[in-house]
Amino acid sequence: MLCAISGEAPQVPVLSPKSGSVFEKRLIEAYITENGKDPVNGEELAVEELIDIKSQRVVRPRPPTLTSIPSLLSVFQEEWDALALETYTLQQNLAQTRRELSTALYQHDAAVRVIARLTKERDEARDALSKVSVGATRGGSAGDAMQVDSTGLPQAVLERVESTQASLSKTRRKRVVPESWATSDTISAYKPVESSEPLCPGGRALSIDSTGDLALVGGADGAVGVYSISQKALVQTLKTDGPVTDATWAGNKAVVGSATGSVKVFENGSETASFTSHAGEVTAVAVHATGDIVASVGVDKSYVLYDLSTNSVINQNFTDSALLSVHFHPDGHLLAAGGADGQIKIFDIKSGAAAADFAMSAPVKSLFFSENGTFLAAATAQSTTVSIWDLRSSKETKVLDTGSLVQSIFWDYTGQFLLTGGPSGLTVQQFTKSSKEWSEPLRSAVPAVAVAWGSSAQSIIALNEGGAVTVLQS
Repeated sequence: MLCAISGEAPQVPVLSPKSGSVFEKRLIEAYITENGKDPVNGEELAVEELIDIKSQRVVRPRPPTLTSIPSLLSVFQEEWDALALETYTLQQNLAQTRRELSTALYQHDAAVRVIARLTKERDEARDALSKVSVGATRGGSAGDAMQVDSTGLPQAVLERVESTQASLSKTRRKRVVPESWATSDTISAYKPVESSEPLCPGGRALSIDSTGDLALVGGADGAVGVYSISQKALVQTLKTDGPVTDATWAGNKAVVGSATGSVKVFENGSETASFTSHAGEVTAVAVHATGDIVASVGVDKSYVLYDLSTNSVINQNFTDSALLSVHFHPDGHLLAAGGADGQIKIFDIKSGAAAADFAMSAPVKSLFFSENGTFLAAATAQSTTVSIWDLRSSKETKVLDTGSLVQSIFWDYTGQFLLTGGPSGLTVQQFTKSSKEWSEPLRSAVPAVAVAWGSSAQSIIALNEGGAVTVLQS
């Protein structure tokens, strides 16, 4: 009989009832004390369960000292026992580690295969999405379609954009403030003078036409009201196919984006075009300086350009995140889109290429270029501040803290007054060009989910969550 641990004939043999193996008593007791289990099969084992085996024993002499050969041999025997026990434990640990490593390698290989498959599916989906056809109604007729173009603008549209940019950029720096424009003292005296009945409950969209009289108001029920400020009455009601997310005037045409992904164009109360380029909610729309080019952005991570002169889709470009807000540069050559990833993405609309990225701390809910084309104002979700970015240096030059939640911003034509609105009220922040300082001429408790300047900034129009329009004047 040999010890299952040391491989030698045991001097005091014992039997394990768990594995049926024979062990040297001192070795198995030491192992059980340290591990509490049988070293052969790993079952729980106590010292009391060991069974002594009757065998011939040799009477040992009294323990000698280390000055004799027998005493040295005894010490060597003890060292050998400890080494044999340690070696056995290491062999067991090595076998367990090999099993765990084999399992980890298998899991890693499976993960790599899954990642490779998902990456391939993602690339195929992007390729298919870039080739999808979108429907566009031309002159009220249905069934026409246009292939998505993710490159630059068509030549005819490009010429209009370049012509508009050239004419506007030459005169922008030389413009003077119109004599009829409101002053800081005038704005500081603004108070609510009238408020309409709820026009479109759950309204989120507000746009004032070029005359300053007609307010376009969109509601959660899909209704779009045209409200006359001078008549204090609703003059038209338009209907779209879902909750209105944004609306804007493009000349005398009303452009409406909805949560169903459609962009509809109305003229004189009738629908003249409908686009369904977005695969998901349209979050914002904006009109180009030409007056007949419109952009929309959506949760499908794309922005789309439309030509209202032909009621057609110009192109569709995709980004890396959902887009929540959009605004054209006043010269018309750049488009700013606010992303759900906290990035302001600036695009060159002529080529569709990314021109710059500005990092914000949260999803960008509102954007507005100043009329001089130098600054960009941006507000993020659930924030009380407005960031001012200088396009020349691509740096955040000012952070305006309004002290209340900001949901909408609107810069006036002269670039002096930045209007902000939120559920706790609205403010006007004034930038003085000569001193490059900011001040606050107005703070009002009128709640607003969307705000806009009236004609010559002689009034402020605010839309509350109930869909009512409030006019502030001095």
